[in-house]
Amino acid sequence: AVAAGAVLLRNEGGLLPLDPAALRSVAVIGPHATAVRVQGGGSAEVFPEHVVSPLAGIERELDGIAAVTYEPGLPASDRPEPLGRDRARDPRDGEPGVLVRLLDARGTELHAEHRLSGRIVEPSVPAGDAVAVEVRALFRPHESGTWTWAVGGWGDIALSVDGHEVLSGTFPLDSDDPTRVHVAPPLHTARVELTAGREVEVVAFRSLAPGTGVATVLAAAPPAGDPDTARAAAVAAARSADVAVVVVGTTEQSESEGHDRESLDLPEGQDALVRAVVRANPRTVVVVNAGGPVALPWHTRVPALLLAWFPGQEAGDGLADVLFGRAEPGGRLPTTWAAAQDDVPVLGTAPGADGRLRYAEGPHVGYRAWLRSGAAPAYWFGHGLGYTGWAYEELAAPAAVRAGEAFDVRVRVRNTGRRRGREVVQVYLTRGGSAVERPVRKLIGYAAVGAEPGESADAVVRVDGRALAHWSPGGRGWETETGAFTLLGGRSAGDLPLTAEVVARPGPDAAGKGSGNGSEHNGERSPLML
Repeated sequence: AVAAGAVLLRNEGGLLPLDPAALRSVAVIGPHATAVRVQGGGSAEVFPEHVVSPLAGIERELDGIAAVTYEPGLPASDRPEPLGRDRARDPRDGEPGVLVRLLDARGTELHAEHRLSGRIVEPSVPAGDAVAVEVRALFRPHESGTWTWAVGGWGDIALSVDGHEVLSGTFPLDSDDPTRVHVAPPLHTARVELTAGREVEVVAFRSLAPGTGVATVLAAAPPAGDPDTARAAAVAAARSADVAVVVVGTTEQSESEGHDRESLDLPEGQDALVRAVVRANPRTVVVVNAGGPVALPWHTRVPALLLAWFPGQEAGDGLADVLFGRAEPGGRLPTTWAAAQDDVPVLGTAPGADGRLRYAEGPHVGYRAWLRSGAAPAYWFGHGLGYTGWAYEELAAPAAVRAGEAFDVRVRVRNTGRRRGREVVQVYLTRGGSAVERPVRKLIGYAAVGAEPGESADAVVRVDGRALAHWSPGGRGWETETGAFTLLGGRSAGDLPLTAEVVARPGPDAAGKGSGNGSEHNGERSPLML
């Protein structure tokens, strides 16, 4: 699934896939290489028992073959993160994770369980008569200095570290947002001096007042680091390695359910890190770990650029499959990506002074807005490379069709590379001199084909009968202009080398009423709406 969704945006010189046998050392760089985002935040979030990081996946792939070094390249975030299995263990059984207890009014334990994370959305049993929840852990810091500790939740809260109470207070409920109450409560912090390697017991307590949920978080952040020192260490690692793999991405604070993004930029410091690593090692692969478009001002400087999205708990092994050629990246962009935020043609989407949001762009949204503006994005809707090359040789379609009737478009492609591959063939539609407002072109269908090196394959794209139609407000239905339409075939909204003409003639369903193929009637998403 990771490989099927990954989008290879750029691969100059065929840097990917990497050949393990040709490598002696690989530098893995970036905080997301060890703390990968596997899903979006908010109410859809789940908590897997394990997550394979990109670093772990690469280390496993190259075990006994090449040396793998890691540098975060950025100082640790000053925002406390829930305790994980890497440095915390259950005081009762010593297993990685934390101990969670539900307590009654006298402090008697009603229930206890082992958890792998300090983020407790809900215990495995109903709270019942419990009036408080307690989270305990033995914690071994990897660095000396001032650590920031936090407890998330509402009500009476206390925190002790190494037997000393460092936080105590009452924090009343101040939100009716269900996600904030039951999934991501606010953090209340305290600072504590710790010594590297010296284990301490940490105990978090919160009362369970009615209406405040049971979500409780025990989190920590290491001492603040120096950005220049962290980047210099990453540059040194990249310079001494055969290949550098930099994993960058968004954070829960910059991209998540519950709030709008204010910027397309990667969080502070990541762009500078990529530029510095590429200068140190021209054989650099950048992996983007994000759920939506981000600005890539350096994209033309890196030879290989892979979009991993939020790849799920097997992220590392799946990415290793792609990086080392065990699987071909199979994804294609569902959005158009800009090099810089200022290039995006539609940004002003705030309501006016009257509180109303006017959709003045009409049908010109997404890639259609880019086409109308004439601006060139970094990567078009539909773009995505594989590990072989393709020649687009022929597009064949009926010379004429009756309005409202479906038809087939056949596109022949040939594998020009040296390994088997898969190509997603896309067909778009345009009409010059139309009497109605239309996008410059629109996607009307696509099909995936595979072929061995040197072989050709025919992609048959079924075009819905309504693809040529437009909505008529006056006629209160779909209508089709008769005359010539142009079909374009290729690999993205901006790369369409093949064309053919099809003429729409009047038919019994010229108004488009009831037209369409089975895909629209059985609930599947139709590409006609893209």
